[in-house]
Amino acid sequence: EALRIWQPAGGGDLPGERVRFDRGYLRSLIKTAPSEFVMHGRNPQRSARVGGKHVVFVPAYGSPFVSDLDRGRRYGTIEDFQNIVKIAYMSPWMHHSGGTVCEPVELPVNKRHLDMVYSHMRYSDMPFMGSVTTRERALDSIAMARILFGEEYVDNNCVISGNINMNSPLVYDGAMSGALRAYAEANQCPVVVPFVLSGATGPVTIAAATVQSLAEVMVGVALGQLVRPGSPAIFGNFITTVNLRAGSPTFGTAESVASSYVVGQIARRFGVPLRCSGGFTSSLCVDAHSTNESVNSLNAAILCGAHFVLHAAGWMESALTVSYEKLVIDADYLGALHTMVKGISLEPDQFTTESFEEVGPGGHFFGSAHTLEHYENAFYESELFTTPPYEQWVEEGSTDIAQRANAKWKSMLAEYEMPPMDPAIDEELQAFMEKRKGEMPDIWH
Repeated sequence: EALRIWQPAGGGDLPGERVRFDRGYLRSLIKTAPSEFVMHGRNPQRSARVGGKHVVFVPAYGSPFVSDLDRGRRYGTIEDFQNIVKIAYMSPWMHHSGGTVCEPVELPVNKRHLDMVYSHMRYSDMPFMGSVTTRERALDSIAMARILFGEEYVDNNCVISGNINMNSPLVYDGAMSGALRAYAEANQCPVVVPFVLSGATGPVTIAAATVQSLAEVMVGVALGQLVRPGSPAIFGNFITTVNLRAGSPTFGTAESVASSYVVGQIARRFGVPLRCSGGFTSSLCVDAHSTNESVNSLNAAILCGAHFVLHAAGWMESALTVSYEKLVIDADYLGALHTMVKGISLEPDQFTTESFEEVGPGGHFFGSAHTLEHYENAFYESELFTTPPYEQWVEEGSTDIAQRANAKWKSMLAEYEMPPMDPAIDEELQAFMEKRKGEMPDIWH
């Protein structure tokens, strides 16, 4: 089907299933993609603007395993999925509910997408991602969005997106191509992302791997614009390295950080919102290793100008696991990034000659009028990175950050309140799910 779309478009050569494009053709198609758009949540106050000077933080995506300090590493369930959605919803620093925040492996492969999309709709009111594993599952996701928002609203607004991963190098299979086209046809947003592991699925040099990544993404964004010019799209970046001795992927590395800065400049030139990944790590537990790599990746995403940061919180073990503790630790750091991105205010009340006169040489500013006026909001105050005296820390149990994060996510779930939903819409969503599940046998692979 995709080849039939390219053929009359006149973009270039189609020998067999290999498509080659005339110079400049893809860029001419990409020009119709909007440089900025809104991902609408069912709560308008939680809608997220993508592009321009805006950044959207999104939880980790795609892990088959979950972990926490109490039960260790285990396969994900729909209960875990819903817990992660709830925690993201409760965080003031997350702007998006995510997509496949973990795989609920106890549900049939061909039906679990219905429960996942419903969980985003029911347990959160932020924007969310739908299924992409087949075109049919993407269409189911869009159909559920039409029930939630109304058909006319969906036709004219972006309410759902799909994370489209190509099979690097240089392959769009039927599932990804079909899902991409489904979202574009519906005026929804494909987030087009390569999967370039430099030295494995891409060249070992970062320059060449970046060239490959750009080519792969341009084709996907252009295909969506061929299907429906002007539909929203996000230009994705996913370049990382591998351990060339073992063959395993490595994340949060210096080379992948450098590639983000390159892709960021090119995405700005194309005028399409940029997706980068944050919170990357290969670490198997919450430790200095995980913190170092995740902070490297998150800072790079911000500094390269990314507008949509997937895997911003919770990613662990090279994407195999989402950690409850790391989810809230990363989210806490996102709060610090909000402060950094906001920059320094130069409003008149931020300058204070009166304080210098009040305090004088050798004094202190703790009790000055200016400090008392601003102290409540002067600095970002982490809920997890505590600074007690040593003796107080010992008296309170000598907890490390993982233990404090464990207590934090439990308190968030205990305090969670489900956002309201029209009962008639909820009933219609559940009826749709029941009907679709009844139309197909269970498939487990």
